[in-house]
Amino acid sequence: MLEHVTVDRRRRALLGAAGALILQAGLQPTTASGQTPSPKLKIGVIGAGHIGSTIGGLWIKAGHLVFLSSRHPEGLQDLVSRLGPLARAGTVDQAIAFGDVVFIAVPYGALPQIGKDYAKSLAGKIVLDADNAVASRDGAIADEVERNGIGVTSQKYLPGARLVRAFNTLSYTIFERESNRPAPRLAVPIAGDDQKAVQVAAQLVRDAGFDPVEVGKLADARRFQRGAPGYGQNVSAAELKQKLSLAP
Repeated sequence: MLEHVTVDRRRRALLGAAGALILQAGLQPTTASGQTPSPKLKIGVIGAGHIGSTIGGLWIKAGHLVFLSSRHPEGLQDLVSRLGPLARAGTVDQAIAFGDVVFIAVPYGALPQIGKDYAKSLAGKIVLDADNAVASRDGAIADEVERNGIGVTSQKYLPGARLVRAFNTLSYTIFERESNRPAPRLAVPIAGDDQKAVQVAAQLVRDAGFDPVEVGKLADARRFQRGAPGYGQNVSAAELKQKLSLAP
């Protein structure tokens, strides 16, 4: 009996240590949707506008800690109060330092400056990029995106970041309305070169209430950039895969 108790205690200790390592390391949630919840992460958000606050709010509902930031963090207090105790706000530096994962949702023309100012602190971090290039607003960089593709262009300006394109294809109102809808859930296409980062992004898409569709590498993100066939698709994962000729 004593031997059984000792083995059981050792097993529990090992399981606890393994769980702590998963949370600390890289954030590799592999649990299927609807079963054991994924580890809760700290997420820094750069840009607290419609997309940043909406997706951040959905992650808060899933139990993640979210740090919202903007050029004027003093104006975010009402938003933080509305989102509840898992939300906080401050500067971009603070959001990056806080986050296990960083979510960027700003006008695309701001991306080069973000890279210039914060490249060192973003290096090695998983970064989800939801920015879209709009020629009338963002100028010449929109032409670069058209030539080279948005994933490749974003990586150029965020060197060293473990970049994943996500949450760029639909308006915040659709994300807000369709989150956690009855099956089939809304599809969110994602793409990245770092497979572990893509896995984390996929889990965060699920946690926000959607189904991730892995489109490929960053070069393939052009397939769902603004104006491309995968953009603006309010459809299920199966339908989006069919539209993009991806394996079921």
